[in-house]
Amino acid sequence: MEALKPKKEALSVSAALTIAKSLLQEHTFKILGEVSELNDKPGYKAVYFTIKDDKATLPCLIWKSRYQASEAKLHIGAKVEVTGRFSIFPAKGRMNFDVSFIALAGEGDLRLKVAQLAQKLKGEGLMDPSAKLPLPNYPTKIGLVTSPRGAAVFDVLRTLRRRFPMAEILFAGVPVEGNQAAANLVNALNVVALAKPEVILLVRGGGSFEDFMPFNDELLARTIASLPIPVVTGIGHEPDTSIADMVADVRASTPTAAAESVAPQISEINDSLFQAKKRISNALLHRISRSSVYLDSIASRPSLNDPFTLFESDLQMVDHFRNRIEFLLKDALIPKKTAVNQLEIRFARALPHSFEKKQLDLKQLERSLDKVGKTILIDKNSEVMYRMRYFSQIGKTLLNSRINNAALMASRLNDLSPLKTLERGWSIATDAQGHVIKSVDQVGVGADVSIQVKDGEILCQVKESNESKLFEFVSLEE
Repeated sequence: MEALKPKKEALSVSAALTIAKSLLQEHTFKILGEVSELNDKPGYKAVYFTIKDDKATLPCLIWKSRYQASEAKLHIGAKVEVTGRFSIFPAKGRMNFDVSFIALAGEGDLRLKVAQLAQKLKGEGLMDPSAKLPLPNYPTKIGLVTSPRGAAVFDVLRTLRRRFPMAEILFAGVPVEGNQAAANLVNALNVVALAKPEVILLVRGGGSFEDFMPFNDELLARTIASLPIPVVTGIGHEPDTSIADMVADVRASTPTAAAESVAPQISEINDSLFQAKKRISNALLHRISRSSVYLDSIASRPSLNDPFTLFESDLQMVDHFRNRIEFLLKDALIPKKTAVNQLEIRFARALPHSFEKKQLDLKQLERSLDKVGKTILIDKNSEVMYRMRYFSQIGKTLLNSRINNAALMASRLNDLSPLKTLERGWSIATDAQGHVIKSVDQVGVGADVSIQVKDGEILCQVKESNESKLFEFVSLEE
C-alpha cells in the first residue's frame, strides 16, 4: 500500500472517508481474532459477528452461502481466522470487514476436522448401531489398553477386582498422548485381540481437547470397528465425544464406568443365582404336584384297584386246562385199572399156586398207580393255586408281564397234553365211530381202525387180533 502524500488543504469528511474506502477495499487481509458477538437470525442474508483481541474489536459479516460452504460453526469465544476486505460506509462513518472465507483457528480447526472425519465414518456405517457387538454377561478374560502411569489404569483394576475378581486381565500399557500415541493404541489393540479376550477396555483419564486427539485418529477408529471383540471406551473428557467413542461398541463416561459396564457385581450374581434356584425349585415342586395328581388318577382306575379284572380271561383259561387235566388223568387211569383186573384174573388162572403173592403185587401196583394219579392232581392243583396268587401279585406291580406269564403257563400245560404223549412214541386207536379202542375185544377181523400218531392219522383194517402177552414178562418163580 502506497503512503499518501500530505496535502496542504484540509479534506472534507466525505472526501477523507472516500479516500480511505478506496485505499482499503483494494487489498485483501487475513485477520485472527476471537468471536465476541454473533447474530445469525433466520431470514438474514448474512451472518453478523464481531471479533476482538485484547486491544480492539472489529465488526464482520459473511454471506450465508459463504458461511455454509466453510463448514465452520461459530460460537462466542471461538478463535477464527477470517479472510476478506474492509467495507466503509461514508454516510454513517462505519466500517465492517466483509469476510470471504472463515476457518476455526487452533482448537476450533481441530474440532472441524474431527467433525468432518466423524461425518465420513458415519457415512461408511462404522457408527451404525446394528454393527455394534453385545457385551458378554460374565467375561472371564478382559483386555485393557491404557497408559501404565495414569490414574485410569488403577481405577479400572481396582473396580474389576472389587466387582469381578475371578476375571483375568490382559493389560497393554502404551502412551496415550503425543504424535505416536494413535499408532501405539492401534498396535496395542491388535496385540491384546490376539489373546482372544471376551471384551476390551480402551480408557484414559482427563485432559485438554488437544490431548485427546489420538482418540480421534481415523486408523484407530477403523481398527476398533474391525475387531471381532466388543470394545468399551472410557475417555474422561465430558462433554466432548471422541471418534473412538462413536465407533466403540459401548461408550462409558469414565474409565471406572467402563470397568463397571463389563464386570458384573458379585452380589448381583448371587442374587441372580438365588432367584434362578427359587424358580427351578418352584418349577420342580409344580411338576411333582402335577405328577402326583396324574399318578393318583391312574391308581384310582378299576384295573389297579382289583388286579384280578386284568386276568379274568387268563384265570378262566387256567380253570379250563385244570378241568381237562383232571379229565384226561381219570380217563387214562380207568383202562389201566381194567388192565390190572384182567391181568389178575389171568394170573389166577395160570398161576394158582402164586396167585396170592402176585395179587398182593398187583394191589400194590394199583395203589401206586392211584397214588401217582392223586399226586399228579394235587401237584397240578397246587401249581394252579400258586400261579393264581403269583398272577395277583404281579398284576399289582408289573402290568406288562401278564402276557408272558400266560404264555409260560400255556407252555407248561401243553407239556402235560396227550399230544405230548404221542410225541413220545405212543399212539391212540379209534374205531369207525371214533371210540377209543381199549381192548382187542372191541374190534373184529375186517373192522376199520384209525391210529393217531404225533404227525398224522393211519387208516387200517384188522386182519387178526391177539391177547396181550404181558404175563410173559412176569417172573413165574414163587
